Amino acid sequence: MRLKTLSSLTLILAALALQTGAAQAHGLSIEGGFASGFSHPILGWDHVVAMVAVGLWGAVLGRPAIWVLPLVFPLVMALGAAAGILGLPLPAVETGIALSGVVLGLLVALARPAPVWLAAAVTGVFAVFHGHAHGTELPEAAAPLAYGLGFVLGTGLLHLAGIGLGLLWGSRAGKTAVRAAGLLIAAAGGAFLTGVA
Repeated sequence: MRLKTLSSLTLILAALALQTGAAQAHGLSIEGGFASGFSHPILGWDHVVAMVAVGLWGAVLGRPAIWVLPLVFPLVMALGAAAGILGLPLPAVETGIALSGVVLGLLVALARPAPVWLAAAVTGVFAVFHGHAHGTELPEAAAPLAYGLGFVLGTGLLHLAGIGLGLLWGSRAGKTAVRAAGLLIAAAGGAFLTGVA
Protein backbone atom coordinates (compact mmCIF):
# COMPACT_ATOMS: atom_id res chain seq x y z
CA MET A 1 0.00 0.00 0.00
CA ARG A 2 2.83 2.40 0.85
CA LEU A 3 4.50 1.85 -2.54
CA LYS A 4 1.17 2.40 -4.31
CA THR A 5 0.59 5.68 -2.42
CA LEU A 6 4.08 6.99 -3.20
CA SER A 7 3.74 5.92 -6.82
CA SER A 8 0.43 7.78 -7.05
CA LEU A 9 2.06 10.89 -5.58
CA THR A 10 4.83 10.59 -8.14
CA LEU A 11 2.30 10.49 -10.98
CA ILE A 12 0.37 13.48 -9.62
CA LEU A 13 3.52 15.59 -9.28
CA ALA A 14 4.70 14.54 -12.73
CA ALA A 15 1.33 15.58 -14.20
CA LEU A 16 1.56 18.96 -12.46
CA ALA A 17 5.08 19.45 -13.73
CA LEU A 18 4.15 18.51 -17.29
CA GLN A 19 1.40 21.14 -17.31
CA THR A 20 3.97 23.87 -16.78
CA GLY A 21 5.58 23.58 -20.18
CA ALA A 22 9.24 24.49 -20.29
CA ALA A 23 8.96 27.30 -17.74
CA GLN A 24 11.94 27.79 -15.48
CA ALA A 25 11.42 28.91 -11.92
CA HIS A 26 13.76 31.88 -12.11
CA GLY A 27 11.73 33.47 -14.86
CA LEU A 28 8.50 33.29 -12.87
CA SER A 29 7.07 35.91 -10.54
CA ILE A 30 7.41 34.91 -6.90
CA GLU A 31 5.25 37.66 -5.48
CA GLY A 32 2.71 36.30 -3.08
CA GLY A 33 2.61 33.91 -0.19
CA PHE A 34 2.24 30.21 0.45
CA ALA A 35 0.76 29.25 -2.95
CA SER A 36 3.53 31.06 -4.82
CA GLY A 37 6.18 29.37 -2.70
CA PHE A 38 4.58 25.95 -3.09
CA SER A 39 4.30 26.22 -6.87
CA HIS A 40 7.76 27.71 -7.41
CA PRO A 41 9.83 24.49 -7.21
CA ILE A 42 7.13 22.48 -9.00
CA LEU A 43 6.91 24.93 -11.93
CA GLY A 44 10.64 25.18 -12.50
CA TRP A 45 12.10 22.23 -14.38
CA ASP A 46 15.57 23.05 -13.06
CA HIS A 47 14.24 22.50 -9.55
CA VAL A 48 12.02 19.53 -10.38
CA VAL A 49 14.94 17.51 -11.74
CA ALA A 50 17.20 18.24 -8.77
CA MET A 51 14.57 17.65 -6.09
CA VAL A 52 13.36 14.40 -7.65
CA ALA A 53 16.99 13.30 -8.10
CA VAL A 54 17.69 13.78 -4.37
CA GLY A 55 14.80 11.45 -3.50
CA LEU A 56 15.83 8.96 -6.17
CA TRP A 57 19.46 8.89 -5.06
CA GLY A 58 18.43 8.41 -1.44
CA ALA A 59 16.20 5.49 -2.45
CA VAL A 60 18.98 3.92 -4.52
CA LEU A 61 21.45 4.22 -1.62
CA GLY A 62 18.88 2.82 0.82
CA ARG A 63 18.62 3.44 4.54
CA PRO A 64 19.48 5.82 6.10
CA ALA A 65 20.20 7.90 2.97
CA ILE A 66 16.59 7.56 1.78
CA TRP A 67 15.59 9.93 4.60
CA VAL A 68 18.85 11.75 5.31
CA LEU A 69 19.26 13.30 1.85
CA PRO A 70 15.72 14.75 1.64
CA LEU A 71 16.22 16.22 5.12
CA VAL A 72 19.68 17.64 4.41
CA PHE A 73 18.59 19.38 1.22
CA PRO A 74 15.94 21.76 2.68
CA LEU A 75 18.00 22.44 5.81
CA VAL A 76 21.08 23.47 3.83
CA MET A 77 18.89 25.19 1.25
CA ALA A 78 17.60 27.40 4.07
CA LEU A 79 21.20 28.38 4.90
CA GLY A 80 21.80 29.23 1.24
CA ALA A 81 18.59 31.27 1.22
CA ALA A 82 19.74 33.18 4.30
CA ALA A 83 23.02 33.99 2.54
CA GLY A 84 21.07 35.23 -0.48
CA ILE A 85 18.77 37.37 1.67
CA LEU A 86 21.82 38.93 3.35
CA GLY A 87 23.27 39.70 -0.08
CA LEU A 88 26.32 37.47 0.37
CA PRO A 89 27.73 36.73 -3.07
CA LEU A 90 27.87 33.22 -4.47
CA PRO A 91 29.39 32.85 -7.92
CA ALA A 92 27.82 30.79 -10.70
CA VAL A 93 24.50 30.13 -8.93
CA GLU A 94 22.62 29.14 -12.09
CA THR A 95 25.54 26.93 -13.16
CA GLY A 96 25.46 25.21 -9.76
CA ILE A 97 21.73 24.63 -10.11
CA ALA A 98 22.15 23.14 -13.59
CA LEU A 99 25.07 20.99 -12.44
CA SER A 100 22.90 19.62 -9.64
CA GLY A 101 20.72 17.93 -12.25
CA VAL A 102 23.71 16.59 -14.19
CA VAL A 103 25.62 15.25 -11.20
CA LEU A 104 22.69 13.93 -9.17
CA GLY A 105 21.15 12.35 -12.28
CA LEU A 106 24.40 10.57 -13.10
CA LEU A 107 24.77 9.39 -9.50
CA VAL A 108 21.30 7.84 -9.75
CA ALA A 109 22.00 6.30 -13.16
CA LEU A 110 25.36 4.84 -12.11
CA ALA A 111 24.03 3.70 -8.71
CA ARG A 112 27.49 3.63 -7.17
CA PRO A 113 27.49 3.08 -3.41
CA ALA A 114 28.49 6.11 -1.35
CA PRO A 115 28.81 6.69 2.38
CA VAL A 116 25.91 8.67 3.80
CA TRP A 117 28.20 11.53 4.90
CA LEU A 118 29.51 11.95 1.33
CA ALA A 119 26.04 11.75 -0.22
CA ALA A 120 24.80 14.32 2.31
CA ALA A 121 27.77 16.61 1.52
CA VAL A 122 27.14 16.44 -2.24
CA THR A 123 23.43 17.06 -1.71
CA GLY A 124 24.21 19.95 0.63
CA VAL A 125 26.55 21.66 -1.83
CA PHE A 126 23.84 21.74 -4.47
CA ALA A 127 21.23 22.81 -1.91
CA VAL A 128 23.29 25.95 -1.23
CA PHE A 129 22.94 27.04 -4.86
CA HIS A 130 19.20 26.37 -4.95
CA GLY A 131 18.71 28.19 -1.66
CA HIS A 132 20.84 31.18 -2.62
CA ALA A 133 18.88 31.69 -5.83
CA HIS A 134 15.65 31.88 -3.86
CA GLY A 135 17.10 33.91 -1.03
CA THR A 136 18.05 36.68 -3.43
CA GLU A 137 14.49 36.68 -4.79
CA LEU A 138 12.69 36.17 -1.47
CA PRO A 139 12.78 39.76 -0.13
CA GLU A 140 10.58 40.83 -3.04
CA ALA A 141 7.82 38.43 -1.99
CA ALA A 142 4.73 39.95 -0.39
CA ALA A 143 4.73 37.36 2.43
CA PRO A 144 8.26 35.93 2.73
CA LEU A 145 7.55 33.55 5.63
CA ALA A 146 4.48 32.04 3.98
CA TYR A 147 6.37 31.84 0.69
CA GLY A 148 9.28 30.07 2.39
CA LEU A 149 6.98 27.53 4.05
CA GLY A 150 5.26 26.82 0.76
CA PHE A 151 8.60 26.44 -0.98
CA VAL A 152 9.87 23.93 1.59
CA LEU A 153 6.64 21.92 1.32
CA GLY A 154 6.79 21.89 -2.51
CA THR A 155 10.44 20.82 -2.32
CA GLY A 156 9.58 18.05 0.13
CA LEU A 157 6.85 16.70 -2.12
CA LEU A 158 9.27 16.55 -5.03
CA HIS A 159 11.72 14.64 -2.83
CA LEU A 160 8.90 12.23 -1.94
CA ALA A 161 8.12 11.79 -5.63
CA GLY A 162 11.74 10.79 -6.18
CA ILE A 163 11.61 8.39 -3.25
CA GLY A 164 8.37 6.92 -4.60
CA LEU A 165 9.95 6.30 -7.99
CA GLY A 166 13.13 5.07 -6.33
CA LEU A 167 11.22 2.38 -4.43
CA LEU A 168 10.95 0.57 -7.76
CA TRP A 169 14.68 -0.18 -7.32
CA GLY A 170 13.80 -3.54 -5.73
CA SER A 171 13.01 -5.20 -9.06
CA ARG A 172 15.07 -5.70 -12.21
CA ALA A 173 12.67 -3.66 -14.35
CA GLY A 174 12.50 -1.05 -11.59
CA LYS A 175 16.29 -0.68 -11.58
CA THR A 176 16.18 -0.05 -15.32
CA ALA A 177 13.42 2.56 -14.89
CA VAL A 178 15.27 4.34 -12.08
CA ARG A 179 18.55 4.38 -14.01
CA ALA A 180 16.69 5.74 -17.06
CA ALA A 181 15.14 8.46 -14.87
CA GLY A 182 18.65 9.34 -13.67
CA LEU A 183 19.85 9.67 -17.25
CA LEU A 184 16.86 11.87 -18.14
CA ILE A 185 17.59 14.08 -15.15
CA ALA A 186 21.25 14.35 -16.14
CA ALA A 187 20.23 15.24 -19.72
CA ALA A 188 17.82 17.91 -18.44
CA GLY A 189 20.57 19.34 -16.26
CA GLY A 190 22.87 19.36 -19.28
CA ALA A 191 20.23 21.22 -21.28
CA PHE A 192 19.99 23.88 -18.55
CA LEU A 193 23.79 24.06 -18.35
CA THR A 194 24.21 24.63 -22.09
CA GLY A 195 21.25 26.98 -22.36
CA VAL A 196 19.26 24.65 -24.61
CA ALA A 197 16.35 24.56 -22.13
